[in-house]
Amino acid sequence: MILCAGNNETFDFALPIGVGLVESAMSLTRLCLVEKPEFLLFVGSAGSYGEYPIFDIIESKTAANIELGFLDKNAYTPIDNVISAQTEELKDVIVNSSNYITTSLKAMEQMRALGIGIENMEFFSVMRVAQAFGIPAGGVFCITNFCDTNAHRDFVANHGFAKVLLSDYLKNKGIIHG
Repeated sequence: MILCAGNNETFDFALPIGVGLVESAMSLTRLCLVEKPEFLLFVGSAGSYGEYPIFDIIESKTAANIELGFLDKNAYTPIDNVISAQTEELKDVIVNSSNYITTSLKAMEQMRALGIGIENMEFFSVMRVAQAFGIPAGGVFCITNFCDTNAHRDFVANHGFAKVLLSDYLKNKGIIHG
């Protein structure tokens, strides 16, 4: 089953599950209870913490939920905040998820120093729900912006083309047809 966020990030081949951690978790849980999918593939845009250039396509099976307060040691969490379905010995790109978009160069550099490559608002929820239901899952992302002060402007400017690139990538991989 192919999933996407929703709002302006929809695809004709993907089922929208909502924007952010909460909407996506609630919607996907409901969907898994009814549909019982064999595999979950989330597709969407992502911001880069600096290592990956705009319009790169990234595949990942590893998600994190590192909130910005953690970076300045103003917060901690008792939950396991990194999930991976990666079973091979390959280095997987870690996708961070939060209900907030990073717009700080300092935070972007701190995330990169932690080994986190990109951010997407929904992916951690997708991976956590998949884990709870025992469903294999992964994600494919197109970089639309860097996580800096221009994040929103660049996202808006690049989002349409990123969706085209994602669709073409999935067609070339034989995941979708058309």
